[in-house]
Amino acid sequence: MRDLKFLLVTSVAYVTQLAYSNVIDLSDSRWTLSNPSLNISVAARLPSQAHLDLYAAQKIDDPYFGLNDFNLRWVAETNWTYTSTPLSFRSSDTSYTYLLFNGLDTFTTIELCGEHVASTNNQFRQHFFEISQIVKRCPGEIILSINFGSAPNIANEIAAQPNQEEWPYGVEIPFEYPNRQFIRKEQSDFGWDWGPAFAPAGPWQPAYVIELGASAIHLRNSLVDIYRLGQLNNLPPSQDQPWVLNASVDFLGQLPQNAGLAYQLLDANNSTITAGHLSNVTVGDGSITGNTIVPSEKVDLWWPNGLGPQALYYLTIAVVGADDHLLTSTNKRVGFRTIVLNEGVITEEQLSQGIAPGNNWHFEINGHEFYAKGSNFIPPDAFWPRVTEDRIRQLFESATDGNQNMLRVWSSGAYLPDFAYDIADEMGLLLWSEFQFGDALYPVEPEFLDNVREEAIYNTRRVNHHPSLAFWAGGNEMENLELPTAKKAAPDEYPRYLAEYETLFLRTLLPAVFENSRSISYAPSSTSNGYLVLNFSLPIPMIERYDNKTPGSIYGETDYYNYDSSVAFDYSTYPVGRFSNEFGYHSMPSLQTWRQAISASDLHFNSSTIMLRNHHYPPGGLNTSNYYNTSLGMGEMTLAAERWYPVPHKEDPIANFSAWCHTTQIFQADFYKSQIMFYRRGSGMPERQLGSLYWQLEDIWQAPTWAGIEYDGRWKVLHYVARDIYQPVIISPFFNSMTESLEVYVTSDLWSTATGTANFTWYDWSGNRLNVSTAPSASLTVGPLNTTLVLGANTNETLSGYDLANVILVCEVSVDAQLPNSNVTQTLTHQNWFHPTSLAESKLVDPKLTLSYSNTTNKFVVKATTGVAVWAWLDHPADVVLSFDENAFLLLPGQAKEVGYKIRSGSISDEWIDKVTVRSLWNNTVP
Repeated sequence: MRDLKFLLVTSVAYVTQLAYSNVIDLSDSRWTLSNPSLNISVAARLPSQAHLDLYAAQKIDDPYFGLNDFNLRWVAETNWTYTSTPLSFRSSDTSYTYLLFNGLDTFTTIELCGEHVASTNNQFRQHFFEISQIVKRCPGEIILSINFGSAPNIANEIAAQPNQEEWPYGVEIPFEYPNRQFIRKEQSDFGWDWGPAFAPAGPWQPAYVIELGASAIHLRNSLVDIYRLGQLNNLPPSQDQPWVLNASVDFLGQLPQNAGLAYQLLDANNSTITAGHLSNVTVGDGSITGNTIVPSEKVDLWWPNGLGPQALYYLTIAVVGADDHLLTSTNKRVGFRTIVLNEGVITEEQLSQGIAPGNNWHFEINGHEFYAKGSNFIPPDAFWPRVTEDRIRQLFESATDGNQNMLRVWSSGAYLPDFAYDIADEMGLLLWSEFQFGDALYPVEPEFLDNVREEAIYNTRRVNHHPSLAFWAGGNEMENLELPTAKKAAPDEYPRYLAEYETLFLRTLLPAVFENSRSISYAPSSTSNGYLVLNFSLPIPMIERYDNKTPGSIYGETDYYNYDSSVAFDYSTYPVGRFSNEFGYHSMPSLQTWRQAISASDLHFNSSTIMLRNHHYPPGGLNTSNYYNTSLGMGEMTLAAERWYPVPHKEDPIANFSAWCHTTQIFQADFYKSQIMFYRRGSGMPERQLGSLYWQLEDIWQAPTWAGIEYDGRWKVLHYVARDIYQPVIISPFFNSMTESLEVYVTSDLWSTATGTANFTWYDWSGNRLNVSTAPSASLTVGPLNTTLVLGANTNETLSGYDLANVILVCEVSVDAQLPNSNVTQTLTHQNWFHPTSLAESKLVDPKLTLSYSNTTNKFVVKATTGVAVWAWLDHPADVVLSFDENAFLLLPGQAKEVGYKIRSGSISDEWIDKVTVRSLWNNTVP
């Protein structure tokens, strides 16, 4: 073989010498969006969607403003056509011409030169069509048109077909539009309890014309699978085995006889690690596959955020002819890691450690158990063409800066673009990924299954090379919600529903993963009780557990939504499981964010616009009978604020509205903090709980939602509190109001033992120390991924004689420990607090906070002078998005805290700095 490095670097020259190949990016063409019946014709783009082009042409208002979620429903309920200007191609050297679409949303009829090319019905598939003969007989200019049908209308038509599948009421969780389960479109486009229902249509991904000579091929997709020799899906592999590099190329055109595959692996300095031909080459229908061995010592491991460095390598896979001339190639950035979802039975060794029987449900990276800390990721915009690399980078940086190492990419949205995985690879952010099915049962007729199979294979192969890919789940809440609902509503029909569920999630999606990758785990549903059997000698290797549980044993993962805020901090109400993948409560966005989306006249808590932008209302939508239902939506936030915090009574109505919004954020953050402490403590309890992913990371628009980051990137109170409580070592108080038992634990997710001291100091709200008879400090040792009790007391005895409304305990921990994959010992600290009564009942005093700015350190300085400042909050004006080093913290009288900041977008000035303010919970309530 000739010099492979030269061969791959000079690939373009070889292609031009050997065969004609031309790729025309249709994004460079001019387009028109039209609907003749509405007399609309405007300039358009590709990629795009109809709403975006209509807005750019000023035919509609900003879809995100006011009640345009409702006012613009006519756009979704109309057909739209994208038409190109004449396209410049038709080379005489061309033997094959293809149209290649990476994403069409959703129902299309495609015409070229006035001839029908094809129809499509899946937003998530790559579509390609040979058009050679149409081009040759085209009588005039080559014009491409794509007619997009109304997804809501077509979904209703499909649902109304004779003998169509039906399910009991309530199995499909309904939102703004019904029947989403019948079509392969982003399910949340039909509305969700945190998002709008625009149901957009358009060419949402890039598209190309591919011209190929007789001996040319074009790469349309590829697979790279890196795994340990002998590894099988869902099973922990031996870390002593070498790496297998399996690669596959999907192509258009005709592959020459005796073609092969070559590879080159480079490090970050462009030095060759290894290169050569792949072995065991096979050719299938439109694909070529081969593999090789990479010795372990040649590469470093990739680790998630906080667990080690992110070693990345550059891999070139080349399809070569019999004489080693280059036919096509692809470049991938890859990492070497094993990531496994361990759902195996609790072993005897684990039982001897005090772990409860049942099954595991946790992730292992490179053979190590670790605590998954993170949140759920929803679509960051209702219109995906607006989701840029900068937008994803800003969100992912906020996640990793928030001490998160995993995001659950929720199903019922869309599969993430490649650049999102690239960014996650760099940042060490594991992406639990899901196929796009959720909160409904789905049809299983052959055409639907074939459509889904192609969708799953395409996306599995497309993203498998990313080390950040953590897991594939079939869909959301199928086994803990949809199947039980169907069983309860129609027990006689349940066996059929269960069989249909398994047809889709075990007989269609599972093979799409297992037949394309050995490096990744799969589960048919999140949330579930895990599998009962995993046996690769069976035709379908996975048998689900469902409700086949043994009393006293613990299984699977949990989610938790309880809108009875009276028990929000009663940790006996929290679920006990091996992993928590969803939990949460909604809150209002900030005043700054509200101003982006609603009129000034609507800036009050229960304005009709705000109430209607809050989609957490009864299934089926608001109507005259439930419009003022205070048990949902606005009422739940109001009750929570009134129960637990002093409520605002400001004279200025806008200031009062802002304070109310902020109080709902404090409750949300406080509630999540309580749960995260409980789940993390579970790492050292019989449940051996090893994951906490709260709902949700970010907003899709400006509205009351469960998010910790607002639409423009501004951090809510939640994200600051989550960052604090996701530190490697935390100190956590737990209070049982029934028994008046107070326990304080130190929890560590490190992989080495940590030693240090916990300190406890009681104060009144004026900041005076109290002579409470608990130990002022305790020496501690906390083991790897474990927890330890450092204080136990009964407040009925300990606080006898004190006014409980005027007591606060400040807990601090300091330990010396090594971070994972580090030989350096560091000192880690954390502070927390406890008050025996709700803050609504506590005797807060004015802490008289002061705020200054140091030009020397470029930091703000916050100081409390006369009282304890609880939930001290730095607020910044609009027009810039930044995060502070700390926020939502506690300050004692006389304490000063320096707080730096990081700009997320925009820039600041001296004038801007002067507009930063500080307040505590006390300031939030006074007139």
